[in-house]
Amino acid sequence: MAALQPTAGRAGRKKLRVMVDANVLLAGVVWPRWPHEVLEHARRGDFRLVLLPLVIEQARHRLVTRFPAYVDKFEATLRAISHQLVKNPTPNQVARHVELVRDVTDVPIALAAINARVDYLVSEDKDLTAQDETTTQLRKRVTVLLSGTFLREVMGWSSDDLERVRGRTWRDLPQSERSEEE
Repeated sequence: MAALQPTAGRAGRKKLRVMVDANVLLAGVVWPRWPHEVLEHARRGDFRLVLLPLVIEQARHRLVTRFPAYVDKFEATLRAISHQLVKNPTPNQVARHVELVRDVTDVPIALAAINARVDYLVSEDKDLTAQDETTTQLRKRVTVLLSGTFLREVMGWSSDDLERVRGRTWRDLPQSERSEEE
């Protein structure tokens, strides 16, 4: 895969700060596809991962209920990736910004990304990534990208790199990189 030089150290610029949502955390642990590669870039230190407790708990809850075999891997992934933990927005702040995105349950994630002044919010959620009037206010304040788009536009992946990962399974990876569940 294309290896982009980490931003820190390039012309004195600060390292990119990137927030991911629960969908990316969950998918990045369960399947070795684009969200997994976003997390791998974070693990390598190519950018500073920014998380909020709500996102961690959402991903953990979904894993426990839908993919319990991956809970330990999820916890190990969180330990392996240096990340900045930011505060959840207050209920009052969420109530004042319910129009930020069409699904009110996504408002805390959108607000946290704005409050933390991240460079990118990476999501697989249609309510955050839609390029229409439902996300206009959000897109004025933070750049929201799908995992594959982030890999291509920010991390410098080629179309061929992305295509190789699109339908990849754990069995397609070298033994040392495989999930223990496979």
